[in-house]
Amino acid sequence: MPEFNLDSFKKTWQQEPAQPKYDSKDIESMLNKSSRNYVKYILWISLVEFIIILGVNIYYTFLGNDTSDLVSVFGKLGIDHSLNFESTISKFYFILKIVSLGLTGVFVYLFYQNYRKIKIESNLKKLILQIIKFKKTVQLFIVANIGLVILFTLILGAFTFSVLAKQNIKLPNPTLIGFITGLILTMAVSVVLIWIYYRVVYGFILRRLGKNLEQLQNIEEEN
Repeated sequence: MPEFNLDSFKKTWQQEPAQPKYDSKDIESMLNKSSRNYVKYILWISLVEFIIILGVNIYYTFLGNDTSDLVSVFGKLGIDHSLNFESTISKFYFILKIVSLGLTGVFVYLFYQNYRKIKIESNLKKLILQIIKFKKTVQLFIVANIGLVILFTLILGAFTFSVLAKQNIKLPNPTLIGFITGLILTMAVSVVLIWIYYRVVYGFILRRLGKNLEQLQNIEEEN
């Protein structure tokens, strides 16, 4: 993934005066092209994520059983998991998959719209604003995924305690503490893994895009 650097170009001009000069329009065009490529990389990555999530959802919907582990945990808590109860759990997982898929799909569309706007943009100031908007969209995507994990963990916890209350089950303190601790640890590990993934995969591209943004702002200040 090549990186364009304005300072490097300036140094080249000074050291090799015989080489053809690049004016601000040429540099702006190079930065525009580079920025579009970085946006395109994120668009591709998010599209791959969408396809993977869709594939996993189709697999578990028709071939797998992604609720068995959770039902097993409820059984250890003494909850009577009837067919109606297992149906409720299956609906919960189905909603989670649909929301996750929908969330990714929405951001794939937003990334595409950002890419298309940067691709046809010629005004420097508007280009800078578009890159800033794109970076905020990516950051919102990361926060939304983390927020989704936290939200569904809280809903799962609330649902569990609701079922315990309906079935008049009182957990001994060690079991209750163990369940709450396990729920919190699962949520924390999931959040950390999501943060690391996006930090590594998206963060690298965003840093490159940020450098392009700084260089475009320098060009605007010099003009």
